[in-house]
Amino acid sequence: MAKNGENCMVKTVVEILPVVETLPVVETLPILAIAPAQLLRGNGILSQLPKYLSRYGNKALVIAGKTANQVAEIYLSNTDLEIIYAEAIADCTDQNLAMLRQLVQQESPDVIIGIGGGKVLDTAKLIAHQSKLPIITVPTTGATCAAWTALSNVYNADGAFDYDVTLDRCPDMMIVDYDLIATAPKRTLVSGIGDAIAKWYESSVSSGSSEKTLVIAAVQEARILRDILFQKSAEAIADPNGQAWHEVVDATVCLAGAIGGLGGASCRTVAAHAVHNALTHLPQAHGILHGEKVAYGILVQLRLEEFQGNQLAASSRHQLLKFYQEIGLPTSLVDLGLSQITIAELEHIAEIACQTNSDIHRLPFSVSPSQVLAAMVSTTGAILTTA
Repeated sequence: MAKNGENCMVKTVVEILPVVETLPVVETLPILAIAPAQLLRGNGILSQLPKYLSRYGNKALVIAGKTANQVAEIYLSNTDLEIIYAEAIADCTDQNLAMLRQLVQQESPDVIIGIGGGKVLDTAKLIAHQSKLPIITVPTTGATCAAWTALSNVYNADGAFDYDVTLDRCPDMMIVDYDLIATAPKRTLVSGIGDAIAKWYESSVSSGSSEKTLVIAAVQEARILRDILFQKSAEAIADPNGQAWHEVVDATVCLAGAIGGLGGASCRTVAAHAVHNALTHLPQAHGILHGEKVAYGILVQLRLEEFQGNQLAASSRHQLLKFYQEIGLPTSLVDLGLSQITIAELEHIAEIACQTNSDIHRLPFSVSPSQVLAAMVSTTGAILTTA
């Protein structure tokens, strides 16, 4: 009887197995980190930071630049929480990351606060990611969307772009204090406009034909972002902390980040950022702001599209040239302060821009270093004509 029961059990299992084997395979979609869990915006709102810290624990580690450390000390002087200040940093490098990981291990903070520009914020986000700690970001300029995004760019000790790291989430909290950002040099917001407006020119060429709902939404948001910047940038630059200025800061710091989060990596960076990354390998370019190099990179990208016979790209480039001249963005190598660069150096930069893992290959056509070189030296050139 038991033996027959065992045979019956075996038969039942065998009959079930084919059903299990034919179950459909579930497609795993990319995980999107779209936005910070909480966004606080307002004039003087950084004064509210202490009351939000207690939700994370009793000890916070501040990662900031030299000036931003002083700002943090002002706003965190009236809290009962223990505040640890890391040594002031300027760049997101493996050396700084190693130093900060050791500090986290020694101090065991409950939360990390990143205050500063893009490279400082990228450092703080990456340390929080590696240490599995919550992160609060506080941008001190309108120069980038780094305070928003789930991405960190790492540079080598010489200041050249090395690699990027996709993080598991956007910051737990982001605080945009307009009064604080208004104290930054005008040049930083102009640079942020150059970085943000690239979202349209890069996403439209890499993802403009996508049929995926969220990517379509990201590309359309990029178009809206471009239009806002065209319409309001000049007024914003002329009147810091005015209404148009607030809207442009929201565009460069927040909306630009949301587009990259919603659309994903392929909707985020293409040739303009590839040119930026390559230019960081020039010691002469280290004083040029991120968005200034990206803005120049947009013109290079459009020039490459012109080489393919794209007349719309030519019109877009000339529209941008006028806009850049109006607000003070660079239109050429001369404007970037690179008038003395040699052909050999340019050839090297063009080769870096075309490396196998470069974002430039998200263009819908192949690109050679010689074409990149030709585009780099002709960003202000006449519209190409085709037979």
